Amino acid sequence: MPLLSLLVLVPLAGLAIITMVGRDREALIQRLALATSLVVFGLTLLLWARFDGASADFQFVERYAWIPSFGIDYFVGVDGISLFLVVLTAFLTPLALLSSWGSIHSRVK
Repeated sequence: MPLLSLLVLVPLAGLAIITMVGRDREALIQRLALATSLVVFGLTLLLWARFDGASADFQFVERYAWIPSFGIDYFVGVDGISLFLVVLTAFLTPLALLSSWGSIHSRVK
């Protein structure tokens, strides 16, 4: 599966798994959220490693007909600026999760 679609689907899969965990299992919820964010960060590093900085074009372009009768497509790609923002977000998410572990005790889910 293409990397950009994985970057979209992995957090959704993590969300689906976390919603099935009981509210009383706070430590498990936190670990699952952190694991999901680390997988996304790893995929983002792979995306960054494969990115050709010499090209100004969009890269890793994916286009799929979603609702053809309305002309709606799933269309994603990254350029240099958007790649930087994706990497930054994927880097900061695990840090934000880790920093919240000591301060959020109710409604962890």
